[in-house]
Formats: sequence, structure tokens, C-alpha cells
Amino acid sequence: MKKRIIAALIAASLTATAFAGCAAVNDSTSSANTSSGSASVTETVETSSEPTNALEKTTFNLGHLNSTAHLLAFVAKEEGYFEEEGLDVTLTLFSSAAELSTGLETGKLDAAFIGSVPSITFQSTGHDLTIFGGAMTNGHGYVIKPEFVEGLTDWDVSILKGRNVASVKNSVQDAELQILLKDKGIEIGEGEDKVNIVYFDSQKDAFNAIQNDSIDAVSAYSPYTSLAESQGYKVVYRCSEEPLLENQPCCRQVASTEALKQYPNTYLAFERALIKAYKFTQENKEGTVKDVKQYIDIEEDLINTEIYGGYGTSVPDPDKQGTESLKDSLVELGYAEDYDIDKLYNTDIYKNALASLIDEQPDDKVFAELKTHFDEFE
Repeated sequence: MKKRIIAALIAASLTATAFAGCAAVNDSTSSANTSSGSASVTETVETSSEPTNALEKTTFNLGHLNSTAHLLAFVAKEEGYFEEEGLDVTLTLFSSAAELSTGLETGKLDAAFIGSVPSITFQSTGHDLTIFGGAMTNGHGYVIKPEFVEGLTDWDVSILKGRNVASVKNSVQDAELQILLKDKGIEIGEGEDKVNIVYFDSQKDAFNAIQNDSIDAVSAYSPYTSLAESQGYKVVYRCSEEPLLENQPCCRQVASTEALKQYPNTYLAFERALIKAYKFTQENKEGTVKDVKQYIDIEEDLINTEIYGGYGTSVPDPDKQGTESLKDSLVELGYAEDYDIDKLYNTDIYKNALASLIDEQPDDKVFAELKTHFDEFE
């Protein structure tokens, strides 16, 4: 759990802090139901150390994307932590952040794991959605067809000059690429000295596009990077290995602002389950990989690489400081309009959920580490 260095934008180095994250390569989709509600960041949700607070609702619909980044939900479901907290949680696979946002606003979802960049851009354009937790840090990159690096032993983002690169608009992957290109003085557009970005609606569509002759490279979040490597493509970069990008927040836990206010005990229970899931991932790697395998139908060794290979970390901490820094980066990059993020950020739910678990297990080292990080970087 270390402090984040976010990125250099325009002429400066942007900094941030750590934790976060983006959920199943199979396309099975379950149904979702809900009503809406959320809590203001200035309000403290009263809780006790006991998980027996009366839940305002017990059915809960959670939306996710096709990424190992959302493993906390998979583990919480498979290991029975949601059930322990009195929740009947349905996990529903979506293909894009826009669909997840719509699910929240129409009441079909109670919570969603949405990338930090679209979460910020949605908030900046007036969507009443509040970030209340994290899901993953890092985990993104770009891959390129092997013929473009043949004979080379080392390369960086400059290898993309003159290439057509598939990506997803309004995504962490796209923002990261633009940050690195700006740092190298490389323009976006057509031409031998520029990078031509071709946008797709989802990461899956972008990834599949690399099979076309017209696409040379593609963005990737976990597990697509490892999957691409297994198919012979070469990694251009992983964000965790780029000083300008390391340890920046990816996916966030997002809900309707009104829902968080209306169902505080339900969201507290939900957060407790995710924190328990995080503890499980730190203490049972084999079990974690098997749980994720239930939602992401790829080889277990690829899942293990994405989860434990050092390329990304799935942690429930809200990581407010890091997300605020990323928001400032996006505003400077022209990716989002400036706005007061404090009004749409709730750290009380995580804070109180973690405190209640520490009350129950005061000597637990994993919980203690989470508290140390939260206290420093809230």
C-alpha cells in the first residue's frame, strides 16, 4: 500500500495515491433489480460494531465489467460474505461504463464497479452518482502485433507512432495513453509521426479489433493483457511499470447518491463483505483464483498473473486523494470539466465498515493495514 504517483500532464508531473480498480470474460448476464438512494460525503453514517444493524433492503444488484479487477465481488459472492452480511446479491455483467451508469440511474442496479475516468466524467457532466469505495489500482496497458517490434529488445509508447490503435473513449486506458503521448510530445492523429486512435464502445470490441488488418495495437485492462500475450501479441507498456501512471485508481464503487442516503445499513453491509473478500485474497491465493475462474473463463495461470503478478491490485479503499488527483489531471488534459468532487465522494461507508470489522477482530493484520492506508490517504 504505497503512495501513488499519478501522471505528468501538459508540463507537470501529476501525483496521486494508491488503491483501486476494473470483471468476467464470459458473457453470461444475470438479471438485475433495484431501487435507488446514497449519502452525502459530509454525513457520517451511524453504525455499530455489530453486523446486525437492520438492513433497509436485502436484495442488492451489482453491475461489473469483464475484468479480473472486480474480483472482490466474485470472492464475496463465492465465499458467502454477502450472505453473511444478510444480502442477496445478484452480479450482472455489462459491457461498458455507460451501461453501468444508466443501470444506476434507472434503479436497475444498486452499485456498480465503474472505471475512475468515466466515473469522474459522468460526475462532471451532472450525473448524480457518488463514489464510495474502490475496486482496483492499475491493471491497464497496450499490446501490439509482434511484427512491429520484431528485432527490437526494448521499446516504449513511441512504437505506436504511425499506427492505428484501438481503444475505448472515456476510459482509464485512453486517458493513460494520452498522458504518455503528451509526455513524449507525440500528437494524436493520422501520419507517420502521430498515433491514430480508433475508438470502440467496449474493451471487448477493441480487443477483438486487433484481429483486423487495419488495427495495429489495442488497449487492454485485466485480463486482456495477459490473454493477448498468450496469443502472441507484445506488450507496449503496463501502467504499473510507467512512473507517470503507477498506482493510480482504476475502478471505483459507484452508486446513486440518493440510494446511499436511503439505505446506509445496506451499503455498510455490502462494504463489509468486500473488505472480507479482500482479506481472503491476501490469505488464500489459490481459492481466489478459483473464485475468479467462475466469472472469467480463461486459464487459471493467466488469472493468477493478473491478480498476483504485480500489475494491479484490487482493494476496496475509496482512495479519495488519488481520485481527486486523477480528476485534476483529467481537467487539465481536457478530458473532463472541473467540478467539486467532494459533493460526490463518500468515505464514511468504508470507514465505518472497516471500523466495525476491526472491533470484531482487533488483532487482524490485514484490517490494520487497510486502516493505516485509509487514515493517511482519505
